[in-house]
Amino acid sequence: MHPKLSLGLVVALAALLPSVSVLAWDNPADRYDKAYEAYENATCPIADDGIAHFVYFSRDREAIRDHALLESPRFAGAQIMYSWRQLEPSEGNYDFSAIEDDLGYLAQYGKKLFIQLQDASFSPQYKPVPDYLLSDEYDDGISAQQAEDGTVEGWVAKRWNRAVEARFAALLTALGAEFDGRIEGINLQETAIGVSAESDASFSPELYVEGLKANMRALKAAFPQSVTMLYANFMPDEWLPWEDKGYLRGLYEFGNEIGVGLGAPDLMVTKRGQLNHALAMMHEGEFAVPLGIAVQDGNYIGETGTARDIGAHKNLVPMLHGFARAFLGVDYMFWVDQKPYFAEDVLPCLGG
Repeated sequence: MHPKLSLGLVVALAALLPSVSVLAWDNPADRYDKAYEAYENATCPIADDGIAHFVYFSRDREAIRDHALLESPRFAGAQIMYSWRQLEPSEGNYDFSAIEDDLGYLAQYGKKLFIQLQDASFSPQYKPVPDYLLSDEYDDGISAQQAEDGTVEGWVAKRWNRAVEARFAALLTALGAEFDGRIEGINLQETAIGVSAESDASFSPELYVEGLKANMRALKAAFPQSVTMLYANFMPDEWLPWEDKGYLRGLYEFGNEIGVGLGAPDLMVTKRGQLNHALAMMHEGEFAVPLGIAVQDGNYIGETGTARDIGAHKNLVPMLHGFARAFLGVDYMFWVDQKPYFAEDVLPCLGG
């Protein structure tokens, strides 16, 4: 109890509570929780409205062979992930043969390639960086991504380490020399990571922001012609709208300033986390750069990261497209090739 409140005053205030409690409170965290409802009545087929649609294959390169996208005029091409480890087998020695093969194959069908460059993994068994980075010179080069209970869920390159940044910039420069103007675009992986100062003493949110911006500058310098994009979804030590330290917002502003597009994985239109972070940034900002959104595993049934088949379900693709077009204003949509939903839901809407 506040020391200056008398007992009589407390009783008087308590008597007012029933009338006060009925007043509605507009929670800013819920400001977009019903936004998707405006697009629930959207139907298939989806009209061509200028959005460039790509099919996302993660690292399953072989899946593009004889895929339905090759014969569909609505799909611009394929988005494929290539890891840093794969592209730089040893320091300064690059192997871009996989990219060349995929680029050539897609070109036979008039389709384009959008590269996703992997420097983070969501598997404890896979370290996506070259072995030479795993040394004292680069402070081990990577950091474990940990769950709240400390379980290792994957690995991420030390994007906040200047020496690692320099090697990543060298990779981008080499890629740009070979593929700028030949590929549709290239994106860096999501900014959300399971790293903190407690789990890695070399890390700080401020250093992380600086490292991401350095990677964005290097990306744009290497690819002045092809589309460049950063998947900026969440930032460590920040949770919007309550803990806004300017980290995520600053990345969106910086990308728009230097000409690097912004995007995010997971088109989750009913989840408070996504709605208050990347989706809010896209909706609220005015951008001269391209915006993109990825519909990833689970998103076809309103979830994240799940491979389960729920059987009979409502096709969410028309609603997801309407939300992405009108609420987010995206230029690119990346649809994951997830069975059975891609064939059952996406193709009937976009396959014609």
